[in-house]
Amino acid sequence: MPTANASTNSHAKRATSARTRTTKKTSREGGQDAIALLKADHRNVEKLFSQFEKARGETRKAELARKICLELRIHTQIEEELFYPQSREFLQDDDIVNEAIVEHQAAKDLIEQIEAMEAGEEMFEAKVTVLQEMIEHHVQEEEKEYFPQVQKSEMDLKSVGEAMKMRKQELTAEMGGGISLTQ
Repeated sequence: MPTANASTNSHAKRATSARTRTTKKTSREGGQDAIALLKADHRNVEKLFSQFEKARGETRKAELARKICLELRIHTQIEEELFYPQSREFLQDDDIVNEAIVEHQAAKDLIEQIEAMEAGEEMFEAKVTVLQEMIEHHVQEEEKEYFPQVQKSEMDLKSVGEAMKMRKQELTAEMGGGISLTQ
């Protein structure tokens, strides 16, 4: 019987088919660039963290924490399924990809803890704050080191971006549970 990982892996393999392995020279027009999509996600999560910092009341903090965790779960999954494997094929630096994956796992572990808590619990706000700091560090490394290397490569950012956009829509429908991700 296939496991959830097997299902995720088979989806990732389908999504990284020959059409996403083409070079960027073959598809410069149309579609959203993968890096633009990821940066838009970064800005959205930064906005949610900022709202969390300013929020008063456990109900509002709980709502914002749920949105932050959902956004990050979807974002990390599309990066791990699509962006990271594709970029690994085009970069000479496996370490940058490996470090990003390790940072994701640390964030996912903390997200799991936050999702299991109530907003009024003693460590809730501290954990959201630490998650914010982890994500800020991760975003800075991606945007200043990782993404520029990918942009210099022959990776077809439009094609990968389109695959990521479709997968993000699927995951939002699966995981969203009626939560509006825009705020």
